[in-house]
Amino acid sequence: MAQLIQTATTPLGRVDVDPVTLDIIENALRNARHEMDEVLFRTALSPGIREQHDEFPLIGDPEGRMVVGQFGLSIPALLDRFEGTVEEGDVLLTSDPYACDGAISHANDWLVVMPIYVDGRIVGWASMFGHMSDVGGKTASSMPADARTIFEEGVVIPPFKLYAKGVLNEDALRIILNQVRRPDWNRADLNGIVAACRTASRRIQELCARFGADTYTSALEALLQRNHDAMKILLATLFEDGETLTFTDYICDDGVGHGPYELVLSLTRTGDKVLLDFTGSAPQAQGPINYYLNENLVRMFFGIYLITVADPQILWNDGFYPLVDVLIPDRTFWKPEYPAALNARNHGVGRIFDLFGGLLGQKTPDLLNAAGFSSSPHFMYAGEGFQLYSIGFGGIPGRPIGDGPDGHSLWPSFTNIPCEFLESYYPLRIERWETVADTGGAGLHRGGNGVDVSYRFLAPGTIAIHDDRWLTYPWGVNGGAPGARGRKWIERSDGRVETLPSKIHDVPVAPGDVLHFVTWGGGGWGDPLRRDPALVALEVRRGLVSAEGARHYGVVCTPEGAVDDAATARLREELERTRPEPAVFDMGPPLAEILARCEEETGLPAPLPPVSR
Repeated sequence: MAQLIQTATTPLGRVDVDPVTLDIIENALRNARHEMDEVLFRTALSPGIREQHDEFPLIGDPEGRMVVGQFGLSIPALLDRFEGTVEEGDVLLTSDPYACDGAISHANDWLVVMPIYVDGRIVGWASMFGHMSDVGGKTASSMPADARTIFEEGVVIPPFKLYAKGVLNEDALRIILNQVRRPDWNRADLNGIVAACRTASRRIQELCARFGADTYTSALEALLQRNHDAMKILLATLFEDGETLTFTDYICDDGVGHGPYELVLSLTRTGDKVLLDFTGSAPQAQGPINYYLNENLVRMFFGIYLITVADPQILWNDGFYPLVDVLIPDRTFWKPEYPAALNARNHGVGRIFDLFGGLLGQKTPDLLNAAGFSSSPHFMYAGEGFQLYSIGFGGIPGRPIGDGPDGHSLWPSFTNIPCEFLESYYPLRIERWETVADTGGAGLHRGGNGVDVSYRFLAPGTIAIHDDRWLTYPWGVNGGAPGARGRKWIERSDGRVETLPSKIHDVPVAPGDVLHFVTWGGGGWGDPLRRDPALVALEVRRGLVSAEGARHYGVVCTPEGAVDDAATARLREELERTRPEPAVFDMGPPLAEILARCEEETGLPAPLPPVSR
């Protein structure tokens, strides 16, 4: 356990904070968190961070609890595992998920943690991690689809002092950067992360100078308590005492031929608290899809669904965590045993949002979202003198408030790498970046469409892909239909067409080859026969829905794209009479049928049942 060195002998005091001061400190923290982002974006070199913003900041209280941030890191878990002192000017670095209880989820994520001192006392913590485009290992971008252990995934950095009392450990950094393919990128990105944390530290010190350290830390306690009180009310309102809810979804395969992996999440309320239980989920995978899930991240995901729905403006934080117990059995998909491979954990990170949506929506179907683009699929391209890591976009689910956006990211803060950037810095051309009609599930509110990004390669190299939802479907809700599955294929320059699995690396490409990276759509929300026919016709004219796809809404369009009112009325009457009763969840065909028809429908062999590692 870390030994925290503080020269001040007087402990921080607890004072009452008036509402105006609390509001000022809350918004100052919110601004400091966004300033951390901007500092990194302006100094990073890798497109994954600079252009797509694959990074997550945090500002914590003196105990390390998140007060503001984008991803609930576990500072206490890291400090529990760190052997040594922590002093003013120190900056800790790690990329080992197993050394911080899953606060980061694979070795590409480099996590920086630093204490914030005022007058010899720790008043808080600043932390940030970013996805490094490459950390070594046997394949470019360090995410081999067939990895069985973390040792195949590049350099794994144990927790250590990158800076000790403000002095950089050049030797250690030199050793680390010697393991990676783009040390200039890693150094710049790491420097940006450190600079972002130092920026947060300055802003907190300024707040303490303005209001006093006692007032500042008391305000943090008030913000944490506010979330605790809000969650306590929400739990009592939404869930009956003793009630248990359960929901199940899947990861399609593990990259080495096994799947689908059943993921189970249950919720039970007892008194003021709830238990989130992952018992019943699949065993840990042989391939690299395992998601070493930190219990505080589970609590954070849960809080996002409840607190931000109730009050979108609230500064959600760790304050409610004592009200949420989490049970994750060992040696399962969610808690693999060291040294299991972790590089493709992005599918589990996303799928947990579908699990929470399906679980919590059972109590309030009118607030239920369909399943959507619950992953951050990776496309990677490397060759002589270049290396690209990028994140794909897809269909956001249909929602109570309206349609799901087309071609969007799972993470709201992520942005697309502009085509002009890619074509300027890499030997490729973007032939198309367009929505794929009918990939969003039909519904009163349509699921967002997936996209077809077509890459024409101009130089020899290798590509890698990490994606999912090629086998199971993103489900629809309240009568809405499932979205379409994702697909990947290469059109070779000699005319051959090769179907690619969703997880593969080191695929050779030559000049003139074209990769079609087609992502999946979001499920639909509500009865599609209740959708405005004029809106369906407009989407047919815009290419978002095909004329044939419009019939799923009971809409018949003329060749000019207008609604044929008489034919539409007849078709809707027929569909209403012959269809089954709309279900709350439409998961698509039964799993046995999906597996039986897998090769016929996808061009890929059906995966074998998962086995324990």
